Amino acid sequence: MSARPATRIVFDLDGTLVQTRIASWEVFRDVQQEFGLGIDTVEDFFTHFEGNFFASLRAHCRDEELADAVIARFFARLEADYRPLLVPGMSDVVHALAPRATLAVLSSNATSVIRRVLDDNGLQFCFAHVFGGDVEPDKSAGLRRFLADAAQGVGRRCAPSFDEGGEDAEATAADTVLVTDTIGDAEAALAAGVRVVGVSWGMHSAERLRAAGAEFVAVWPQELIAYLAAPGAAEVCGVPMAPTISAGRPAEIRRARRLSATRAQPPVKPSSACGCPVREAVSPSVAATVTAAAPATELRAAMRMIAG
Repeated sequence: MSARPATRIVFDLDGTLVQTRIASWEVFRDVQQEFGLGIDTVEDFFTHFEGNFFASLRAHCRDEELADAVIARFFARLEADYRPLLVPGMSDVVHALAPRATLAVLSSNATSVIRRVLDDNGLQFCFAHVFGGDVEPDKSAGLRRFLADAAQGVGRRCAPSFDEGGEDAEATAADTVLVTDTIGDAEAALAAGVRVVGVSWGMHSAERLRAAGAEFVAVWPQELIAYLAAPGAAEVCGVPMAPTISAGRPAEIRRARRLSATRAQPPVKPSSACGCPVREAVSPSVAATVTAAAPATELRAAMRMIAG
């Protein structure tokens, strides 16, 4: 794998950032049954992502009036019922790339759905730009709008404010990448002069994505960091994660929690890179206090119970 860093990274939502196979089909299945579209299987549904989803759906409908009604109802159902899970590991990828590049979302989904997904996963301030299908259904046009924006190089570093005072270089095909799971998106990106990086966990296989022009296809989310992040750039955002308590006797779990609470917690401060909280290192004096707070054997037992 030969890394090719990018300063502008545009993410597809469905199938790339979130798991969509079951969630999107369950929403669309009810819509197609209501209108009698004859798209009766999940496999048939997926074929409409070979190119632009909305163009394919319109071609399937008998007239424009029906197509408008189907698309309006589909968006309404997405806004009401679509709550997909984030792809495991993609939160880490976003937090790692946000200090290094301007991030955007380009999706056929409704803008309100994108907002909900990003809000629910604490990622809303990592993305500087969002193009939903209800605003720009043509992804190639959406990418061109992104490239034409005089401020397209302005990013967010996991904080509410946008970059201020920086000098923006004009984006080129060499430093702008679309990360996607479909060949239709790959074709739209190449038509707009944008590089393509595929992911293997979505709608289309790695072989098909490479054949469509993807320069690289990630098997695991973390490969996106290795491939797209500029070396020597800002540190990864640190988001503290609570330990998982394994099943056990309640009295022992309570004792483990009390013992673990004796450890001094280092202070939290915002990262200068992106505003996400990171913990400072524990000083030697604090470490000595922690060691004296409980017998070593009890502390190790507590840690094993907390870590599961």
